[in-house]
Amino acid sequence: MADVTRRLHLRHLRGAPTSWVSHTVKGREKRSGTGLSFWYRPLTAVLSEVPVDDRELPLLFHARTEDFADVTVQATVTYRFSDPAAAAGRLDFSIDPYRGRWRGQPLDQVATLLAELAQQPALDVLARVPLAEALTTGIAPVRQSVADALAGDPRLIETGVSVVSARVVAIRPEPDLERALQTPTREQVQQDADKATYARRAHAVQQERQIAENELQSKIELARRQQELVEQHGANTRREAELDAETQLVAAKAEADRKEVASIAAAERARRTAASEAEGARVRDEARATGARLVGLAEAEAEAARLAAYRDLPPAVLQALALKELAGQLPSVNELTITPDVLTKLVGRLGQ
Repeated sequence: MADVTRRLHLRHLRGAPTSWVSHTVKGREKRSGTGLSFWYRPLTAVLSEVPVDDRELPLLFHARTEDFADVTVQATVTYRFSDPAAAAGRLDFSIDPYRGRWRGQPLDQVATLLAELAQQPALDVLARVPLAEALTTGIAPVRQSVADALAGDPRLIETGVSVVSARVVAIRPEPDLERALQTPTREQVQQDADKATYARRAHAVQQERQIAENELQSKIELARRQQELVEQHGANTRREAELDAETQLVAAKAEADRKEVASIAAAERARRTAASEAEGARVRDEARATGARLVGLAEAEAEAARLAAYRDLPPAVLQALALKELAGQLPSVNELTITPDVLTKLVGRLGQ
């Protein structure tokens, strides 16, 4: 809408680029056009404003098909005021000079006109086709008929309205009828879903059977490997026992050989010791015999020399030596009594 401001007893209107504004004073048009901005006196000015931009009008109406089925048509019409001066002359687009607002509802009149003009060709087309055809291929004929009707309508041309495009968004039956029509499709989809479910279940059963077979094969393989493990463990134990027995046998043989060698060595040592002792005894006997013989010879020679020495000694010396020898052979004497007679004789002999 136009922007109206006040300045003393005057008013200023500033339009928009998409709005056509007409200013008339005393029945004569002073100015008109889009994007205007001007001062005016509200007591004498007559103002009209027509939008020239494209506008969307949604439509929703009911129709009946050839087989008496109620359907709802949802459409959209795009229009614009190609001749705003003609539109301002046919419809009330006047605005309040004080507030800049429309005095009436011109766009509602245009919307009502377009809805009535669009419904009639759509109703005619749908009345000649059955419901199934209307739902499947009826959108294009309905759209074409509505576009042709709106494009060639003389009232719209006189009003300065141009229809840019007409679109039919959907044609839908009543909810109960729509569900009934969807039932075969739903059943088919449900059957396909059931088939997919059965196939999935069958595949799952097959997979479970394959898994069970794999588990059984795994258990069999595990049992076989366990058996091989037990057999290998027994073989290892038997081999260890054999190796232990062989080791013990080797150790026993080595011990026996060691003992035999030790006994042989001991016997050899004993033999050698006995031989050494015998040889030593023989050598000692020979040495002893030789020594005894030498000692005997030496003693004999010494005795002969002593006797030779004693042969030349006086008898008194011999007696003294005999006494000395005898004294060495006598037992220990604790007490000795010497009489004067003995001592006198002894001293006398020594003096001689």
